[in-house]
Amino acid sequence: MAAQGWDVACERGPLTEARMLELAGDFDAFLCGDDGITRAVIEKSLPRLKVISKYGIGLDKIDLAATKELKVPVLFTPGVNHTTVAEHTFGLLLGLSKHIVTTAGAARKGEWLRLTGHEILGKTIGIIGLGRIGKEVVIRARAFGMNVIAYDPNWDEAFAATHQVTRCATMDEVLAAGDVVSLHCFLSPETRGMIRREKIANMKDGVVIINCARGEVVETADVVEALNSGKIGGYGADVLDCEPPPADHPLLAAPNCIITPHIGSRTYESVPRQAMKSLTNLINALGGSGETNCANGVI
Repeated sequence: MAAQGWDVACERGPLTEARMLELAGDFDAFLCGDDGITRAVIEKSLPRLKVISKYGIGLDKIDLAATKELKVPVLFTPGVNHTTVAEHTFGLLLGLSKHIVTTAGAARKGEWLRLTGHEILGKTIGIIGLGRIGKEVVIRARAFGMNVIAYDPNWDEAFAATHQVTRCATMDEVLAAGDVVSLHCFLSPETRGMIRREKIANMKDGVVIINCARGEVVETADVVEALNSGKIGGYGADVLDCEPPPADHPLLAAPNCIITPHIGSRTYESVPRQAMKSLTNLINALGGSGETNCANGVI
């Protein structure tokens, strides 16, 4: 950054809209994570703000419609963390299927708790969202001997044929047929709250749900209710509807539930890739040359 002649102010995120409003107006660019960049923040940042560069791929905390209307480019970093998140997905799945967290925790306390787990061989995994991460999950699922079904509005026929993925016409079809349901979709009006009571009722008894997408794609209270009843056999998530969560967040105490603190893309390999990509995007955008990976079509 010093090589660019920039003055840099650092904050520990994710920042709330209120904090972003305090900062807005003093910067030519935001290099952000999951910070609340709303219309109000963008409007207050103008006319000085020239670009927003996102560290990562999830853009749901940025008001993209406002950025497009106000002609502020939004950059992001596709292709830097798909392997890492796919591996984390299977860490959660194996942790739940084999009761690894529960039994390892008991062993550390001197308890020899020999719970009986499940194989994933031969089980059907339903994937919602067949982008880069979803595809990496497919490859690993096939290696484990799982049957794979999926839904994505932008279907890659060649990939599906190569990896024997059965196409589902709707998200509901995936939810009804999967022994495991793995969520890899963006947060949108269509996906917000998609895992809710009436949908859960149509899922298989004992279904395992893995959420490495966004916490808001599930209705927390409904998932907790289904975990307590046994309808959902396990819930593994790297995301919550409130991050960091309050100490009394209901999923933290729910049975057969593993929550990790949004670290699915956080490895020694992927962090430098994300950092360099987001910074390179920013340098190229402000310099007026080079690839920028623009998400909102302004550049």
